Amino acid sequence: MTARRAVPVALALVCSSLLPSVAEAARFGSRTLRQGMTGSDVRTLQRYLDKVGDHTAADGHFGRGTARSVRSFERSAGRRPDAVVTRSDARALRARARSAQAEAPPETATPAPAGSTATLTPGGLAVAPADAPEVVKQIIAAGNSIARKPYRYGGGHGLLADTGYDCSGSVSYALRGAGLLSRALDSGEFMRWGLPGRGTWVTLRSNRGHVYMVVAGLRFDTSARKLSGSRWTDKMRSARGYAGTHPDGL
Repeated sequence: MTARRAVPVALALVCSSLLPSVAEAARFGSRTLRQGMTGSDVRTLQRYLDKVGDHTAADGHFGRGTARSVRSFERSAGRRPDAVVTRSDARALRARARSAQAEAPPETATPAPAGSTATLTPGGLAVAPADAPEVVKQIIAAGNSIARKPYRYGGGHGLLADTGYDCSGSVSYALRGAGLLSRALDSGEFMRWGLPGRGTWVTLRSNRGHVYMVVAGLRFDTSARKLSGSRWTDKMRSARGYAGTHPDGL
Protein backbone atom coordinates (compact mmCIF):
# COMPACT_ATOMS: atom_id res chain seq x y z
CA MET A 1 0.00 0.00 0.00
CA THR A 2 1.44 3.34 -0.98
CA ALA A 3 1.51 5.96 1.77
CA ARG A 4 -0.27 9.19 0.99
CA ARG A 5 2.24 11.99 0.77
CA ALA A 6 1.96 14.78 3.29
CA VAL A 7 1.56 18.35 2.10
CA PRO A 8 3.57 20.85 4.16
CA VAL A 9 1.21 23.27 5.86
CA ALA A 10 3.40 26.23 4.98
CA LEU A 11 2.99 25.41 1.31
CA ALA A 12 -0.69 24.59 1.40
CA LEU A 13 -2.27 28.01 1.93
CA VAL A 14 -5.89 28.05 0.83
CA CYS A 15 -6.80 30.62 -1.79
CA SER A 16 -9.17 33.03 -0.08
CA SER A 17 -9.89 35.28 -3.03
CA LEU A 18 -13.70 35.43 -3.01
CA LEU A 19 -16.37 36.42 -0.51
CA PRO A 20 -18.29 33.48 1.01
CA SER A 21 -21.43 32.17 -0.67
CA VAL A 22 -24.87 33.30 0.52
CA ALA A 23 -25.31 30.09 2.52
CA GLU A 24 -21.88 30.41 4.14
CA ALA A 25 -22.51 34.06 4.99
CA ALA A 26 -25.85 33.15 6.58
CA ARG A 27 -24.19 30.58 8.88
CA PHE A 28 -21.44 32.99 9.94
CA GLY A 29 -22.17 34.46 13.38
CA SER A 30 -24.37 31.61 14.56
CA ARG A 31 -21.76 30.74 17.19
CA THR A 32 -18.97 32.60 18.97
CA LEU A 33 -15.60 31.80 17.41
CA ARG A 34 -12.28 31.65 19.23
CA GLN A 35 -8.81 30.15 18.80
CA GLY A 36 -8.74 26.36 18.49
CA MET A 37 -12.09 26.05 16.70
CA THR A 38 -12.56 24.68 13.18
CA GLY A 39 -15.35 24.65 10.61
CA SER A 40 -16.86 26.31 7.58
CA ASP A 41 -17.77 29.40 9.62
CA VAL A 42 -14.10 29.77 10.59
CA ARG A 43 -13.24 29.67 6.88
CA THR A 44 -15.89 32.35 6.26
CA LEU A 45 -14.32 34.46 9.02
CA GLN A 46 -10.91 34.09 7.38
CA ARG A 47 -12.23 35.11 3.95
CA TYR A 48 -13.85 38.21 5.40
CA LEU A 49 -10.67 39.13 7.27
CA ASP A 50 -8.64 38.74 4.08
CA LYS A 51 -11.11 40.93 2.16
CA VAL A 52 -10.73 43.81 4.65
CA GLY A 53 -6.94 43.69 4.41
CA ASP A 54 -6.03 41.48 7.38
CA HIS A 55 -4.39 38.81 5.22
CA THR A 56 -5.46 35.36 6.41
CA ALA A 57 -5.24 31.90 4.85
CA ALA A 58 -8.73 30.36 4.65
CA ASP A 59 -7.93 26.89 5.97
CA GLY A 60 -10.92 26.55 8.33
CA HIS A 61 -8.71 26.36 11.46
CA PHE A 62 -8.73 29.23 13.96
CA GLY A 63 -5.01 29.30 14.75
CA ARG A 64 -2.62 31.97 15.94
CA GLY A 65 -2.49 33.68 12.54
CA THR A 66 -6.27 34.03 12.45
CA ALA A 67 -6.26 35.30 16.04
CA ARG A 68 -3.76 38.01 15.06
CA SER A 69 -5.96 39.03 12.14
CA VAL A 70 -9.06 39.16 14.36
CA ARG A 71 -7.27 41.40 16.86
CA SER A 72 -6.13 43.67 14.03
CA PHE A 73 -9.71 44.00 12.81
CA GLU A 74 -11.01 44.59 16.34
CA ARG A 75 -8.52 47.40 16.92
CA SER A 76 -9.40 49.05 13.60
CA ALA A 77 -13.11 48.81 14.49
CA GLY A 78 -12.59 50.34 17.94
CA ARG A 79 -13.37 47.06 19.72
CA ARG A 80 -11.53 45.34 22.54
CA PRO A 81 -8.89 43.10 20.84
CA ASP A 82 -9.61 39.75 22.50
CA ALA A 83 -9.63 37.54 19.34
CA VAL A 84 -13.13 36.30 20.22
CA VAL A 85 -15.65 36.75 17.40
CA THR A 86 -19.12 37.35 18.84
CA ARG A 87 -22.35 37.72 16.86
CA SER A 88 -21.86 41.51 16.98
CA ASP A 89 -18.27 41.19 15.72
CA ALA A 90 -19.46 38.93 12.91
CA ARG A 91 -22.05 41.48 11.73
CA ALA A 92 -19.49 44.30 11.75
CA LEU A 93 -16.89 42.26 9.87
CA ARG A 94 -19.41 41.05 7.27
CA ALA A 95 -20.56 44.62 6.61
CA ARG A 96 -17.00 45.94 6.20
CA ALA A 97 -15.99 43.09 3.87
CA ARG A 98 -19.01 43.64 1.63
CA SER A 99 -18.29 47.37 1.56
CA ALA A 100 -14.65 46.70 0.58
CA GLN A 101 -15.83 44.36 -2.19
CA ALA A 102 -18.20 46.99 -3.59
CA GLU A 103 -15.71 49.86 -3.42
CA ALA A 104 -12.61 48.15 -4.81
CA PRO A 105 -12.17 48.90 -8.54
CA PRO A 106 -11.10 46.06 -10.83
CA GLU A 107 -7.48 46.00 -11.85
CA THR A 108 -6.77 46.93 -15.42
CA ALA A 109 -4.80 44.49 -17.50
CA THR A 110 -1.02 44.54 -17.42
CA PRO A 111 0.05 47.21 -19.94
CA ALA A 112 1.63 45.04 -22.64
CA PRO A 113 2.82 46.75 -25.84
CA ALA A 114 0.14 47.71 -28.37
CA GLY A 115 -1.23 44.71 -30.22
CA SER A 116 0.39 42.30 -27.77
CA THR A 117 -2.58 41.07 -25.76
CA ALA A 118 -3.13 37.33 -25.52
CA THR A 119 -6.49 35.94 -26.61
CA LEU A 120 -8.72 33.08 -25.43
CA THR A 121 -9.86 30.06 -27.39
CA PRO A 122 -13.48 28.85 -27.07
CA GLY A 123 -12.12 26.16 -24.75
CA GLY A 124 -10.63 28.70 -22.37
CA LEU A 125 -6.96 28.34 -23.30
CA ALA A 126 -4.65 31.31 -23.86
CA VAL A 127 -3.07 32.14 -27.21
CA ALA A 128 0.15 34.10 -26.85
CA PRO A 129 0.67 37.14 -29.08
CA ALA A 130 3.16 36.50 -31.88
CA ASP A 131 5.53 39.22 -30.68
CA ALA A 132 5.61 38.07 -27.04
CA PRO A 133 9.02 37.08 -25.65
CA GLU A 134 9.68 33.37 -25.77
CA VAL A 135 9.57 33.09 -21.99
CA VAL A 136 6.06 34.60 -21.96
CA LYS A 137 4.97 32.02 -24.55
CA GLN A 138 6.41 29.30 -22.32
CA ILE A 139 4.49 30.60 -19.28
CA ILE A 140 1.28 30.56 -21.32
CA ALA A 141 1.95 27.08 -22.70
CA ALA A 142 2.59 25.70 -19.21
CA GLY A 143 -0.50 27.46 -17.88
CA ASN A 144 -2.58 25.95 -20.69
CA SER A 145 -1.50 22.44 -19.73
CA ILE A 146 -3.16 22.75 -16.30
CA ALA A 147 -5.78 25.42 -17.09
CA ARG A 148 -8.70 23.04 -16.67
CA LYS A 149 -7.21 20.83 -13.95
CA PRO A 150 -9.29 20.75 -10.74
CA TYR A 151 -8.46 22.82 -7.69
CA ARG A 152 -6.77 20.74 -5.01
CA TYR A 153 -5.54 21.96 -1.64
CA GLY A 154 -1.73 21.80 -1.67
CA GLY A 155 -1.70 20.57 -5.26
CA GLY A 156 1.48 21.26 -7.22
CA HIS A 157 3.74 21.52 -4.19
CA GLY A 158 4.72 17.91 -3.58
CA LEU A 159 4.58 16.90 -7.25
CA LEU A 160 5.14 18.94 -10.40
CA ALA A 161 2.73 16.78 -12.44
CA ASP A 162 -0.17 16.59 -9.99
CA THR A 163 -3.87 15.68 -10.17
CA GLY A 164 -4.93 19.21 -9.20
CA TYR A 165 -3.40 22.54 -8.19
CA ASP A 166 -4.11 25.25 -5.66
CA CYS A 167 -3.50 28.94 -6.38
CA SER A 168 0.22 29.04 -5.60
CA GLY A 169 0.76 25.59 -7.10
CA SER A 170 -0.86 26.79 -10.34
CA VAL A 171 1.23 29.94 -10.64
CA SER A 172 4.37 28.05 -9.66
CA TYR A 173 3.71 25.43 -12.34
CA ALA A 174 3.38 28.06 -15.09
CA LEU A 175 6.54 29.85 -13.99
CA ARG A 176 8.48 26.60 -13.64
CA GLY A 177 7.45 25.71 -17.19
CA ALA A 178 9.32 28.81 -18.33
CA GLY A 179 12.38 28.07 -16.19
CA LEU A 180 11.70 30.98 -13.83
CA LEU A 181 11.33 28.82 -10.70
CA SER A 182 13.08 25.68 -9.49
CA ARG A 183 10.40 24.77 -6.92
CA ALA A 184 6.85 25.66 -6.00
CA LEU A 185 6.37 28.73 -3.78
CA ASP A 186 3.45 29.47 -1.48
CA SER A 187 1.46 32.68 -1.79
CA GLY A 188 3.35 34.42 1.02
CA GLU A 189 6.68 33.71 -0.66
CA PHE A 190 5.40 35.21 -3.92
CA MET A 191 4.96 38.54 -2.12
CA ARG A 192 8.77 38.80 -2.05
CA TRP A 193 9.57 37.08 -5.35
CA GLY A 194 10.79 39.03 -8.38
CA LEU A 195 10.83 42.80 -8.60
CA PRO A 196 8.22 45.07 -6.95
CA GLY A 197 5.43 46.64 -9.02
CA ARG A 198 3.75 45.85 -12.32
CA GLY A 199 5.57 44.23 -15.16
CA THR A 200 5.13 44.90 -18.87
CA TRP A 201 4.24 41.32 -19.75
CA VAL A 202 3.72 39.53 -16.43
CA THR A 203 2.41 40.80 -13.08
CA LEU A 204 1.89 38.66 -9.97
CA ARG A 205 -0.61 39.66 -7.28
CA SER A 206 -0.16 37.92 -3.94
CA ASN A 207 -0.94 38.07 -0.25
CA ARG A 208 -0.75 35.53 2.57
CA GLY A 209 -3.84 33.69 1.35
CA HIS A 210 -3.91 33.91 -2.45
CA VAL A 211 -1.85 34.53 -5.56
CA TYR A 212 -2.74 35.03 -9.21
CA MET A 213 -0.99 36.57 -12.20
CA VAL A 214 -1.75 38.60 -15.30
CA VAL A 215 0.11 37.49 -18.43
CA ALA A 216 -0.09 39.54 -21.63
CA GLY A 217 -3.45 40.95 -20.54
CA LEU A 218 -5.08 37.70 -19.35
CA ARG A 219 -5.62 36.69 -15.72
CA PHE A 220 -4.42 33.24 -14.60
CA ASP A 221 -6.26 32.50 -11.37
CA THR A 222 -7.85 29.47 -9.69
CA SER A 223 -10.94 31.55 -8.92
CA ALA A 224 -11.49 32.05 -12.67
CA ARG A 225 -12.47 28.37 -12.92
CA LYS A 226 -15.87 29.35 -11.53
CA LEU A 227 -16.45 31.49 -14.62
CA SER A 228 -15.58 29.08 -17.43
CA GLY A 229 -13.83 26.04 -15.96
CA SER A 230 -10.44 27.47 -16.97
CA ARG A 231 -7.83 29.31 -14.94
CA TRP A 232 -7.51 31.83 -17.80
CA THR A 233 -9.90 34.77 -18.11
CA ASP A 234 -9.94 38.20 -19.72
CA LYS A 235 -11.92 39.59 -16.77
CA MET A 236 -9.80 41.49 -14.27
CA ARG A 237 -10.35 41.67 -10.51
CA SER A 238 -9.50 44.09 -7.74
CA ALA A 239 -5.85 44.16 -6.72
CA ARG A 240 -6.66 45.71 -3.35
CA GLY A 241 -4.80 43.94 -0.55
CA TYR A 242 -2.30 42.28 -2.89
CA ALA A 243 1.41 42.91 -3.33
CA GLY A 244 2.40 43.42 -6.96
CA THR A 245 5.62 41.89 -8.31
CA HIS A 246 6.99 40.82 -11.67
CA PRO A 247 9.81 38.69 -13.12
CA ASP A 248 12.96 40.61 -13.95
CA GLY A 249 12.87 41.76 -17.59
CA LEU A 250 9.13 41.06 -18.05
